[in-house]
This record gives sequence, C-alpha cells and structure tokens, in this order.
Amino acid sequence: MSDITIPGGKIRSFVERIENLDTEIQELSEQKKEVFSEAKGEGFDVKILKEIIKLRKQDQDERDERESLLDLYMRAMETAPAEGKTAKAA
Repeated sequence: MSDITIPGGKIRSFVERIENLDTEIQELSEQKKEVFSEAKGEGFDVKILKEIIKLRKQDQDERDERESLLDLYMRAMETAPAEGKTAKAA
C-alpha cells in the first residue's frame, strides 16, 4: 500500500453535511406537498399553480418567446387539414 493518508474526519464531515441537506430537502418537499394540498382543499387547481410557479422562474423574454411559439403552433395546427378525422363543429 502507498503512504497516502486519507483524512477520514474530513470525509465524515462532508458525508454528514450532505446527509443533513438531504434530510432538509425531504422535509421541505413534504412541506411543499402540504401547501399544494392546502391550496387544493381551498379549491385551487394545483396544475395551474405549478404552471404559474414555472412561468415566474422564467424571465420576461423567455415567457414572451414561449407564448409566441405556443400561439404560432396553435394557429398552425388549427389551419391544418385534419388527418383521418372529421373536423370539429364550431
């Protein structure tokens, strides 16, 4: 074996810190579920709340680009002839 000394105490410190962070993340995740559950219990649509959170994380340029593309794709899809299906009545 070589004469390399492995600082076991340092390794233990890192491992324990990471384990503590994992525990905190799990606790926060549970709290987040509780908040969504509370919102749902008050009649709010959780999917919409999640979409709002996702949009708020984006900057305005990202949101504008996404909305423009969504609008473009929807208009293109609406003007395309239906393949193998009868068109929906308006």
